[in-house]
Amino acid sequence: MRIRFIMTAALGGVFGISALASPVETSLRPQMRPGYLKPVRLSVQDATSQNRIRPELRPTDLVDGQEQDEAGVVRVASANLAFDRWIKGFRPRALSAGIKAGVFDRAFRGVTYNTSVIQKDRNQSEFHSQIWDYLDSAASPVRVENGQKALREYGPTLRRIEQKYGVDKEVVAAIWGLESTYGTRKGTMPLIESLATLAYDGRRGKFFEGQLIAALRIIQSGDVSPRDMTGSWAGAMGHTQFIPTSYLAYAVDFTGDGKRDIWSDDPSDALASTAAYLARFGWTKGQPWGVEVRLPKGFNHALATRSNIKTPAAWAALGVTDIHGKPVKNYGKASILLPAGAAGAAFMIFNNFAVIEKYNKADAYVIGVGHLSDRLKGGPEIQASWPRGYEPLTFEQRKEMQRRLRRKGYELEKIDGIIGPNTINAIRAFQNSAGVTPDGYPSQDLLKLLKRR
Repeated sequence: MRIRFIMTAALGGVFGISALASPVETSLRPQMRPGYLKPVRLSVQDATSQNRIRPELRPTDLVDGQEQDEAGVVRVASANLAFDRWIKGFRPRALSAGIKAGVFDRAFRGVTYNTSVIQKDRNQSEFHSQIWDYLDSAASPVRVENGQKALREYGPTLRRIEQKYGVDKEVVAAIWGLESTYGTRKGTMPLIESLATLAYDGRRGKFFEGQLIAALRIIQSGDVSPRDMTGSWAGAMGHTQFIPTSYLAYAVDFTGDGKRDIWSDDPSDALASTAAYLARFGWTKGQPWGVEVRLPKGFNHALATRSNIKTPAAWAALGVTDIHGKPVKNYGKASILLPAGAAGAAFMIFNNFAVIEKYNKADAYVIGVGHLSDRLKGGPEIQASWPRGYEPLTFEQRKEMQRRLRRKGYELEKIDGIIGPNTINAIRAFQNSAGVTPDGYPSQDLLKLLKRR
C-alpha cells in the first residue's frame, strides 16, 4: 500500500485490533483501514461484515450499592444497568467457551462501563502524516540511542532469542521501540474492562467479544492476574503489544518460570514472543527487510509494484543499484517500493518486508521497523531526499479523487478516502493515459489533472 496512510491517536495493538486502536495514544503505529486478521487480525471480509450502523449510546442509569447476579455472585454495580445485563448475558457464553465460573467472576469483579474507552474509540482524531515525518520519529536520534542502550542492557537475552528463533535482535528491538518505546509505554488500562466495554458497545462487538474470551483464557491459564492484565484501551498488551488471541497463539515462556509474562518489567518473554511470531511467518535470517536503491534516469515507474518480483541481478540489469551505485547482493527475489512516489526514496524490498507486515500492514510501519533496525546496527540514515514541501490531499480531497477516477471508468470498489492497492492501480492507469509518471501517488497535482480532463 502506498504511504498515503492515516495516523490516529489510537491504532491497533499487535497484530492489531483491526488497526483501530493502539497500545498507547503516543505509540508510533500508522493506521490501516479496514482491519485484517493474519491469522488473528480482523479480516477485510470480517471488517466489511461488521460495518453496520452503530447503536446509539446506551442510557446510563446511576445506581448505588451492589447487585447480585443469577449465580448469586455479588459485585459492584457498573452504574449502567444495560451493561450489567450484557455481562450477565455474556457470562454463559464465556462459560460455554470453557471459562470457569470462578475465573469469570474474579475477572469481572468491579468491572464498569468505561466511557473513556468509548470516547477514545469514537473520537480517534485523524491527521495526515507524511512518510518522512513518520520516519523522522520512528528512527529519531533519541529512539536510536535508547534502542542501542536496550540492546546493551538486554544483549545476552536478545542474542539467545536470535539464536533460538533466527530473527535479528535489532528487528525485535525495533518493534519493541515502536510499540512501547522500549517498554516505557505499555498501557495501563484494565484490559477486561476495556474489552467488555467495547464488546458491549457493539460496533465491533463480535471481534472484541472474541478478544475478551481470549483474555479470560489467559487469566485462567495462570499467566497473569486480572489486576495485572493491563494494556491499551483497545486491548493490546505488554512490551510489544499483543492482543489476546495473538498472545494465545504465539506468546512463549522464554524465562522458563512457567508463565508467558509479557507485562513484566523483564521484557524477555515479550521479545521472544515477538521473535517467535516473525519466525512463524517465515523470517529469513540474514535477509534484509529492504535496501535503499537508486533508480536510473528514465526508469519506468510502473515497474515499481509489489507483484513485479525480480532478482537483484535482474534489477541491476535495468539500472537499479544500491546507494553506492553497485548491484544489490542476491538476498532473494525483490520488488521496488516507492513510498513517496517518484520524488522520494526508493527501496528494494524482500520477503522479510512481508513478514513484518504480519505485525502491521502499513508500509510506513514496516519501513519504520526496518530502518530503525538498520540504524541500531549502525547503518546510515536514508540517503534520498523527500518532497517535504508536498501538500497532502485532505480526506475529502482523497474521496473526490476516487470519485473522479470512478467517473472516468477506473474500477474502485469504495469511495472511502483510503489509498489502498485498488486506488493506486487506478491512479497509475490514469497517469499512463495522461502521459505522466505512473508512480501511483495521490498528489494535489494529480487531483488538478483529474479536474482538467
